[in-house]
Amino acid sequence: MNKAPKPAATMALMSPPLPDQSALELFRALLRTRSAVLADVASGTSERVLVRSDTGGTMQLFEYVEGELVALSDLAEPVASARYVPGSDLIVVALDRGGDERHQLYLLDRAKATAAACTSLDQLDALTADQRYAHQDAGISPDGRLLAYVSNRATGVHFDVWLCDLEHREHRLIYGAESWCHPASGFSPDGRYLSVAVPGNAPLDVELVLIEVATGTARAVCPHPDEAALVGAPGWLDPDRFVASSNVGRDFAALCVFDLGKDSVTSLEGTGEDADAEVVTAGDGSVIACIENRNGASALSLHDPQWTTATEVPLADRGAVSSYQLGAPQLSSDGERLYYSLSSPTLPADVWCFERRFGTARRLSDAARSLPGAPLAPCEEASVESFDGERIPLFVFRPDRSDRAPVVVLIHGGPESQSLQSFNPVVHGLVAAGYGVVVPNVRGSTGYGKRFAALDDTRRRLDSVRDLEAVHDFCSTAGFDAGRAVLWGGSYGGYMVLAGLAFQPERWAAGVDIVGISDLVTFLERTSDYRRAHREREYGSLARDRDFLASASPLRHVEHMVAPLFVIHGRNDPRVPLGEAEQLVAALQERQVPCELAIYDDEGHGLARLANRLDAYPRAVSFLNRVLGS
Repeated sequence: MNKAPKPAATMALMSPPLPDQSALELFRALLRTRSAVLADVASGTSERVLVRSDTGGTMQLFEYVEGELVALSDLAEPVASARYVPGSDLIVVALDRGGDERHQLYLLDRAKATAAACTSLDQLDALTADQRYAHQDAGISPDGRLLAYVSNRATGVHFDVWLCDLEHREHRLIYGAESWCHPASGFSPDGRYLSVAVPGNAPLDVELVLIEVATGTARAVCPHPDEAALVGAPGWLDPDRFVASSNVGRDFAALCVFDLGKDSVTSLEGTGEDADAEVVTAGDGSVIACIENRNGASALSLHDPQWTTATEVPLADRGAVSSYQLGAPQLSSDGERLYYSLSSPTLPADVWCFERRFGTARRLSDAARSLPGAPLAPCEEASVESFDGERIPLFVFRPDRSDRAPVVVLIHGGPESQSLQSFNPVVHGLVAAGYGVVVPNVRGSTGYGKRFAALDDTRRRLDSVRDLEAVHDFCSTAGFDAGRAVLWGGSYGGYMVLAGLAFQPERWAAGVDIVGISDLVTFLERTSDYRRAHREREYGSLARDRDFLASASPLRHVEHMVAPLFVIHGRNDPRVPLGEAEQLVAALQERQVPCELAIYDDEGHGLARLANRLDAYPRAVSFLNRVLGS
């Protein structure tokens, strides 16, 4: 595999190494822990599975065949996605440059890559090559002729649906909704329909649209014009019927059978009662897999199409099998095997296969073997009551020390996201360095019903910040040193860090902000054009809500910020521009607040390269040790 590049960082100040060398080495060993996630499963009877793994420092492509993983790529950039082309030896892969998220689509020759892993873009066949625009794979037709993708290449803003004839390389626009179309589950089994998800005008409002491939005619499934709700990707049972998740008319997403011929919808019993459910089906429609989200951990079960029998899928540990990072489970064409990525608080992500015939699971990748030998802190589930009576779920990790440990509150991004019960090497690295870690799912988080997810929309933004007060109070009652409480978060979590330091300066002793928003107004003004319309649905409009956006911006309250701050940002970030970090650091340094800024020249929205993570995170902990006197 290729060697990880040296970190490309510039810093305002340099931190000394961690004082405890053993903790430092353990932290670095944890950061080196590998992960492997499911990319695609080949149709047919032979077992061929595409896996993305960061063995060499970035996500590269592997194939599981006959009991072993074979490296297919060793490229300078991470592989964002990969999909088999049916009936051929080709694979569609997506790559960007330096984290700019303007992904291009390429064909990789599987036979050649199996003989020698692909190391250069010159060895790939470019399907798209305009670096001004982004492209995302949305499915390949069952006959292998058509590649569907979403791209903003027509306007630079809206993500439309395109088709590429893989033989003649002809591209045509098939559907434009003046919105940001997202891939769903691709083509129907007969190739008649292509499914896409189309956001509405409100947060967490998504419509399922079926596009007739031959004509471009679009059909909205279960339209809900008077309600913000989600209709998920279809799992097909036959050419006219499919199962999809939906929370239309309810708080949690249930599984529903949609019959196109009868234009009917039927809920499947026992789903959507107290947890969101997702679905995938076998290619022949013989098996339905139900994935439930229970406080950030997954429950998996297999069902027959009549929903009369159920088989619980045992997991190696309580953890997650479906997320933006993990992807979704997939069934083999005949439904006999279920493939999934599993990550738990103490197990890094690996790819597994559940055999229905034997009722047993086997692991296809070996990321767990890269774990250091030291025991890992278990995840405790808890909750705390916030200012208005809302219960805020928490995950708690405790260090092995007898005194009241300093504590890091780690906040997820999104905000339309959720901290899952999954492996995070930073959490365990902080615990190894002597910190307690509390991971909240503040209001606005997904996974707890759409009512809870909507509690931070637009002008209720600061209610989620107020939840941090309750989390701080919990830290004290949980036995941590609340006088040395730290906020740590990335993206929207970075905004929450800065908002906590600005609006609750008496509570927080320090912060670590990773690609965070310092000013909601300048963020919306400077973010990529294609993201602005999408994010205004959640945060508020520059035209209508500018005064509120300004009032909720940490930079506008910088005079109250006194806690030392460590800031990490990628120079190529298309979501939260680098200027968000630079303007805040300049304002804090002018007021002589201890502040350090690490800029990584080959990164975008986060740190995708191991070398940069090995540089940034230990420096951040060293900074905390110094300013807290830990």
